Amino acid sequence: MNDPSNVRPRRSIVDDPVALQVVWTRLIAIADEAAATLRRTSFSPIVRESNDFSCVIFDADGKAIAENTIGIPSFNMTLSRTLAHFLSIRPAAEWRDGDVGICNDPWLTSGHLPDITILAPVFHEQRLIAWTGSIAHMADIGGTLWSADTREVFEEGILIPPLLYMREGVLNADLQSIIRANVRLPEEVLGDVAAQIAAGETAARGLRDLVRREAIDDLKSISREIRARTERNMRDAIAAMPDGVYSAALDLDGTGEEDVHLEVKIEIRGEEMLLDYAGTSPQVGRALNTVMTYTEAYSCYPLKCALDPGTPRNEGTYRMITVSAPEGSILNPRFPAPVHARQLVGHCLAAVIYKALSPVLGERIIAESGSAPTLRVIVSGYREDDRRYTSILFINGGMGARAAKDGLSATCFPSNVVCGSMETIEAQSPLRIWKKELAPDSGGPGRFRGGLGQDVEIELTGSRPGTLSLLVERVRHPALGVLGGHPGAPSRIRWNGKETGFPLKGKSRIEPGDRLVVRYPGGGGYGEPREREREAVREDVATGLVSARAAKEIYGL
Repeated sequence: MNDPSNVRPRRSIVDDPVALQVVWTRLIAIADEAAATLRRTSFSPIVRESNDFSCVIFDADGKAIAENTIGIPSFNMTLSRTLAHFLSIRPAAEWRDGDVGICNDPWLTSGHLPDITILAPVFHEQRLIAWTGSIAHMADIGGTLWSADTREVFEEGILIPPLLYMREGVLNADLQSIIRANVRLPEEVLGDVAAQIAAGETAARGLRDLVRREAIDDLKSISREIRARTERNMRDAIAAMPDGVYSAALDLDGTGEEDVHLEVKIEIRGEEMLLDYAGTSPQVGRALNTVMTYTEAYSCYPLKCALDPGTPRNEGTYRMITVSAPEGSILNPRFPAPVHARQLVGHCLAAVIYKALSPVLGERIIAESGSAPTLRVIVSGYREDDRRYTSILFINGGMGARAAKDGLSATCFPSNVVCGSMETIEAQSPLRIWKKELAPDSGGPGRFRGGLGQDVEIELTGSRPGTLSLLVERVRHPALGVLGGHPGAPSRIRWNGKETGFPLKGKSRIEPGDRLVVRYPGGGGYGEPREREREAVREDVATGLVSARAAKEIYGL
C-alpha cells in the first residue's frame, strides 16, 4: 500500500506554472536516468564512451515529451516517427506490459542499419500512460563493414522490420538467434540491445513513480501543455524573422567521381518555415544517400539551435517547420538505395541552412564545422587469440566559429558524439595510437577563429591483416567561414606516407605495421581575421594553436 504522506493532493498541474515546471524537469531527469542506465550497462565503447545513443519519453499517444540532455539530435526526432510506424502496424490497444519493439529499417528509423531502435509501452494500474524509446549505434550489424562503398542497402547488414523482441516479458529467442547469426560481434550487439531494454525499464519505473507521487490522472494533458509551450517559443522566434525566401547551395566531395550538390530554399511565412531541397543531387550509387527522416531531423535541429536554444526539445519544437526533398534525390532516396554513410551528407545540412539564413541570423549562426560531417576510421579483423574486433574511431574535427566566440576544437556539430578513450581502443584491438593532438593552423582564421581539428596517427600491430574502412569528406571542400572568415584546414589522409592509391570512401586491406595519419578538419572562421584582438592572436601563438607565420601573414600581427 502506498504511504499517503508521499502522495500529493490531486490538482490541475497544467494550470500551475510552478508545478508544470517541476513535472517537466522531472520528465527530462527520467530520460537522463534512462540514458545513464544505457551507458553503464552497455557492452560497446560506441555507447559507453562515444555517446552514440539517445533516450526519449512519449505520452500515451506517442508524442515525444522529453529526451535525454545530450542525446543524438537525429535520434531524438526520428524515434517518434518510428513509434508512429509501429502503432500503424500494431495499434496501442494490442500492446501489453512487457512488450518490447525493435526495428532498424533505415526508412522507418534513423537512416542506416547500425542504429537499432527499441520501443516499449509503460503501464500504470493496467492503463497505458506512456512509451519509452531509445536508439543505439551497434558495434556491428553484419553485411559489409560500415563503409561508403555499398551499392544497395541489402549489402549493409541485417534489416529488422518492426517486430516484437519481447512479448509480455518473454524474449523472442528466434529473432535473437537470427541477429546473433548475422553479426560479427554478437555479444556486444545483443548486450547493447539488452542495455536499451534496461534503459526503458528505468524510465518506466521513474514514470510510474512520478504519476503516483504527483497524483497525475492524465499525463497526456501535461504533455499537450508542455508541447504547446515549446511550440509557442519556436513560432515566436520564426515570427520575429522577416518574411521572405532565402536560398543557398553547398558542394561536397561526394563519391570521389562526382561532387554532391546541396541546394535549399527556405521560405519564412509568418510563424512557419518551409525548407525545400529541390535542385539537390539525385540519389547516388554509393552509401551517401540520406533518408527523409534523417534529412528532416538534421534540417530542424540546427534551426532549433539558432532560434530557440534554451527550451528543451519535444514534439512541439518542430510542428511549424516543413521539410521537403524530391523523391529520388540524395536527401530522399528510394529503397533499396545504399545509406550506410548517410551522415557524410546529412550532417552538412546545417551548413547550407545557416548559409541561406545568414542575412537574417548572422549573429546566431556559426561558420561551417570541420566536424560536419564526422570523419570515421574503422578497422576490423582478428586478434592474435582469434577473437574478432571492430574498432570505430569517434574522433572529431573542429566546430565553426561563433559571432562572439571561437569555435570549439575537436567537438562534433550537429551531432553529439564524443571521442572515446584511446586506451580502450588499444586494449580491445591490435591498434596503437602514436599521436592524437590538435592540429596547428587548422582552425579557420577570423575575428573569431574556427575550432581546431586533430592529427591522429594509427598503426596496425600484431601479425594479422585487417580491413580498413574510411568515411572521409571535406578533402576538396573544407569548412567555409562566414562574413569574411577563412575556411578551416581540409581533411588529409596519409597511409605509409602516401596520399593516393586508396579509397577515401571505401574499404581496403591493411597490413601489420601499416601507419595511417589522419587530419581531422578544422572549423571555419567568423569575420575578418585582421579584426581579431591582438592579444587573442598572441595567446594562440603562445599556446601553439596558430603558427607565427599565420599570425603575421593572415592576422597581420
